[in-house]
Amino acid sequence: MKADARKAEERRCIVTGEVGPKDGLIRFVIGPEGTPVPDLGERLPGRGIWVSARREALETAIRKGLFSKAAREKVEVPEGLADDVEALLVKRAAGALGLARKAGALVLGFEKVLTAIGKGEVALLIEARDGSEDGSRKLEAALRTRNSGAGKAEVPILRPLFVAEMGLALGRANVVHAALTKGSMEEKVMADLARLESYGRQMRPVGS
Repeated sequence: MKADARKAEERRCIVTGEVGPKDGLIRFVIGPEGTPVPDLGERLPGRGIWVSARREALETAIRKGLFSKAAREKVEVPEGLADDVEALLVKRAAGALGLARKAGALVLGFEKVLTAIGKGEVALLIEARDGSEDGSRKLEAALRTRNSGAGKAEVPILRPLFVAEMGLALGRANVVHAALTKGSMEEKVMADLARLESYGRQMRPVGS
């Protein structure tokens, strides 16, 4: 990617003042009622206001009135915005997993994931937040062994969703271990899951 293209993909957080890739931030626009509206798909019209994808950053923006400062107008922040953003991030991450499965880019279950690791097919290991620690340790050990050679890229491990959420997203019960295989789905799935994990979960899944 050219330098100017990389720069176009970066935005400044209104809380930290730091400039970074859009994947690590959440875009907001000010809606017709003068409230900040999260725009995870980055499609809504209007000037974007960007906040680092961390709950603490968003809560700081709310507490210090930074949306009003960034928008240069009075902005009324609705109660529970931080929780609403988390719910949207969960929905988007679950949707990304569902798309990956339909595309045949997702491997489910301990044994199948272990086999995919052995074949070097795994781009991302996805573990349920409340899943088996023993199984997770074994899969992580297999990844380390597989990628111990010089020049081999480290495979990221993410735990953004609970077992119930993964099951709902994938249409089956008790999904604890999953792996995204290498291919065209890598960028989108990693971005959506990593943003949710970065945000910092406080809410429990629906029905818990």
